[in-house]
Amino acid sequence: MRMKGRAGWVGLACAMSLHAASARAEQLRASVVDQAGAPVADAVVYATPADLKIKDAAAVVPARKRPTAIIDQIKRRFVPLVSVVQTGTAVSFPNRDNIEHDVYSFSPAKRFELHLYHGVPAEPVVFDKPGLVVMGCNIHDQMIAYLLVVDTPWFAKTDAHGQAVIDDVPGGTYRLTVWHYRMAAPEALPSRDASAAQGQGPSAAFTLRLNSE
Repeated sequence: MRMKGRAGWVGLACAMSLHAASARAEQLRASVVDQAGAPVADAVVYATPADLKIKDAAAVVPARKRPTAIIDQIKRRFVPLVSVVQTGTAVSFPNRDNIEHDVYSFSPAKRFELHLYHGVPAEPVVFDKPGLVVMGCNIHDQMIAYLLVVDTPWFAKTDAHGQAVIDDVPGGTYRLTVWHYRMAAPEALPSRDASAAQGQGPSAAFTLRLNSE
C-alpha cells in the first residue's frame, strides 16, 4: 500500500522508531555479596524474560552464535573453575598438562566420560539439557569444575568485585537469577525482577549465604 503525504511518512517513521526501540541492546547489571557483605566472585547471573514484549523484541535481534566453549586442564586444575553456557553449546576440554586426564561427570544434566588422553579430544561435548554439571578427573581427585547450563542467551559471571554485566539484551523486564557453587541452599536460587537500561548502576543486588571453602 502506498502512503501519501507527510502524515503517512510520520506514521511510518514512528512505527520504525518503535520497532528499533524494542530491539535496542541494553544492559542488565547485578551486584552479589556474601552474608558478611564481601563481594562474591564466580557467581552466575542469568536473565529470563519477565515481559511478553521482550519476546517480540528478541525476535528481531540476530540470534547469538554459540561458539565452542573451552574448559582447560592446567597444572592439574580445571580452568575456569566455574563456567556457564546456553543449552546446546559444545564444550572442548583440552589437556595442557604433560600427564593424562580422564574427565567425567555423573550429573543428571549430562553424563559423559573422556577417557585418558593428552591434547585436545577429537570431539567437544554438547550440553543439550539445562542444569548443573559437576565434573572431575578419575585420576586426580582434587580436580573439580562446575558448568551451569541455562535456557537463555543472557548470562554473565561476577568479577572479583562481585559485579556482573549482561550485555546486548532487548529493553524490558527480566527475572535475574543467581547461582554459586558454594551456596548453602542451592535448591532455592534467589531471583529478582529488573529492567534493562543503558550505563546505569546495578539492576539488582543479591546477598548469598555461602558455605566456607
